[in-house]
Amino acid sequence: MAYETECRFDCLLDLPRDQAFSLFVDRLDLWWTSPFSKANEEETEAGIEPFAGGACYEIDGNGRRRIWGTVLSIEEPLFIRLAWQVTLDGEEEADPAAASRVMVNFRDAGRSTRLEVVHTEFLRHGEAGADYMEHMRAPAGWPHILQKLQAAAKSGAMR
Repeated sequence: MAYETECRFDCLLDLPRDQAFSLFVDRLDLWWTSPFSKANEEETEAGIEPFAGGACYEIDGNGRRRIWGTVLSIEEPLFIRLAWQVTLDGEEEADPAAASRVMVNFRDAGRSTRLEVVHTEFLRHGEAGADYMEHMRAPAGWPHILQKLQAAAKSGAMR
């Protein structure tokens, strides 16, 4: 069996593609789950600066801004590609070159959108790369993030 180096997930969002893209990029307040250790999600503001080189960030209740990613490329409403700048221990990774990659595609599916997430290049995280990949595959990783995103799409807040 070949060593796997990525994790893939997809889900259906009950929104047209442009609204699904906007939910993901512009409305993190409706679905965001902090990847940082010791984060208080109720006091966290999160955002994505929607341009290449833009920061993906959180601001906690104390005003501390932490970067969890960098936008590598974006084309509304088709995709966003990110450097995932959080270590396995839930700390900031300052260098985007030492971060794994996340590609999020938004595909038309009738009146809905099929969201495809491919998280790759875990080896950029060093020796913890394989463990990190398993962490993101586990129920508390991408499955949890996508469940919250689906719930936000169903809430009607984007309609």
